[in-house]
Amino acid sequence: MATHQASAAETATGADLDTLDAVVRRVRANIERVIEGKPDVVSASLIVLLAEGHLLIEDVPGVGKTQLAKALARSIDCSVRRIQFTPDLLPSDVTGVSVFNQNTREFEFRPGGVFANIVVGDEINRASPKTQSALLECMEERQVTVDNTTYQLDAPFMVIATQNPVEMEGTYALPEAQRDRFMARVSIGYPVETAEIAMLGSHTRSNPLDDLEPVTDATEVRKLATIVGQVYVSDAVQRYAVSISDATRRSSELTLGASPRATLHLVRAAKARAAMAQRDYVLPDDVRGLAPAVLAHRLLPSVEAAMSGRSTTDILADVLESVPVLNKQA
Repeated sequence: MATHQASAAETATGADLDTLDAVVRRVRANIERVIEGKPDVVSASLIVLLAEGHLLIEDVPGVGKTQLAKALARSIDCSVRRIQFTPDLLPSDVTGVSVFNQNTREFEFRPGGVFANIVVGDEINRASPKTQSALLECMEERQVTVDNTTYQLDAPFMVIATQNPVEMEGTYALPEAQRDRFMARVSIGYPVETAEIAMLGSHTRSNPLDDLEPVTDATEVRKLATIVGQVYVSDAVQRYAVSISDATRRSSELTLGASPRATLHLVRAAKARAAMAQRDYVLPDDVRGLAPAVLAHRLLPSVEAAMSGRSTTDILADVLESVPVLNKQA
């Protein structure tokens, strides 16, 4: 039965997967003109885009977090807005505010920074938790409510946020509810020597971002998201994803395990990964390969684990080893 369903899906989406592959290649090439030597990070950002999620880029200053966010945004011909998060940023700066018009004697809504297809939130953890919470509704429900009036956000809608490690001065830890709304967290890391030398040659003459042109548009991205939604996920793979999340909830080294939203994000990201590999079905390897990026930032270690230097990534690696792969076939 599963084979029949997979075959039917393949008939329906074979040509679409070729289209998706062509667009992904164009966007990837565009981003790699700016971010050199980091193919895994670029792939993760594209997976989140196709899965209609939000991306959190965490790393030390100066490694290209904002460059990556801008390069992805500029590769798509759609509305883009940048919000610089600072300690004095107000929630109304993010969502918008109603202003009284003296001429019409009525209140008018002035949209905030989230009213765009792609929102680049730079150094998100430098704003207060109150301001960070202004993103909760729009990230989950794709809408903004101000003064009892709800405004819908246009699709695609993606928040690409950067943050510095919480140990750095002037940062606030993201609330658990905020972290849980990001589909994936990636770290760029320092470049290898050859990539850094190449960067010196290309970035000192001019900024590659200035020459970046869109290679797709919002309409095409919406179509690609629909294609990803048609990728087949077998019952066995779904059970495998749930087993991983359940194992994090039962781990003695974690005080907070993966939420049901995390499981949903894991499967949606796995569907995008499969589509990018030109498969119309998800393998257990897709789920396992994306688990660190999708789950690690949502977990909280126990006091004992934290004191012994165990990170959530380390704990998750052990969890993945303990969960048997139920089925190698889709």
